[in-house]
Amino acid sequence: MNTRLPEQLRIAIEHETGKIERRALRRAVAELTELYQARDHSTPILPSEAHRAAYLAVRLPATYAACRRVFEEIRRLAPEARTTSVLDLGAGPGTALWAAADAFPNAGQATAVDCDAAWLKLAKRLAAEGPYPLLAQAQWRAGDLVREENYPQHDLVIVSYALGELSPSDREALVRRAWNSAAQFLVIVEAGTPRGFSSVHSARETLIAACAKILAPCPNRLACPMAAAGDWCHFSQRVERTSLHRQLKGATLAYEDEKFSYLVASRDYASSGLARLVRHPHKNPGHVQLRLCSAGQIEARTVARSQKEAYKLARRAEWGETWKGPPLP
Repeated sequence: MNTRLPEQLRIAIEHETGKIERRALRRAVAELTELYQARDHSTPILPSEAHRAAYLAVRLPATYAACRRVFEEIRRLAPEARTTSVLDLGAGPGTALWAAADAFPNAGQATAVDCDAAWLKLAKRLAAEGPYPLLAQAQWRAGDLVREENYPQHDLVIVSYALGELSPSDREALVRRAWNSAAQFLVIVEAGTPRGFSSVHSARETLIAACAKILAPCPNRLACPMAAAGDWCHFSQRVERTSLHRQLKGATLAYEDEKFSYLVASRDYASSGLARLVRHPHKNPGHVQLRLCSAGQIEARTVARSQKEAYKLARRAEWGETWKGPPLP
């Protein structure tokens, strides 16, 4: 399923980018792309208004899509949970808060923390255009994620595309503080690269040591078989490109695929134990090949047409989903 930005956010972004002369905006987009590639997709410090506008146009939609997909997993796996407050650490322009506001309509309290005053000022302007109570009532706080000792408790704590900026020791300290502030869920999202997955995997080990339950994407709390094999666990979410996005990137396709790694830790909800598809299924005539993470190992399974119900489910299965069919031989 494609993810589309909320209409109010799309319009607000067009208003912000319209303040920048188009040639300068194109140049900033090119420079932003180089910065991301040099840093393996971790979020760089953006030096100017033009670079921040470029981020809104070409990176925010993908970040929004990844976060929105992860929040939908929480809704699916813990449908009875009530998420009424959100803490976003490293909030940037408030991207994850927009996604949380859309996913959790009962949420009405939010705190957003970022060290960049320019981002917070921009985030407030964007939030003022939104229809969500969560955004309208959000508290925007300047703060250093490394040096702050404590954060207020919220039902959902988010650290998205921020761990990759930190040293291993600072990363572990932030994860511990974020977990202490999570009344229900801690969500970590990073780029779907080896470096991004490394940050997520390290956070997973820290959280398991702190007795956190792992809700997604892992089927259990066993050692990660992807990391053991030198592979990286990541998923993909398709996001619709706006016309502005296509123009600035010189793109012809109406969509792009955001690769991301993530983790959802919980106080009360553990994984269902169902295997998860960790790559695109190969759907061939008469059989489907699946790659599943299950019971602490990666397994390749072939589902033949003769397996009837399992085959029907396999034909509909998508990368990142849990396997809802019968156990496979």
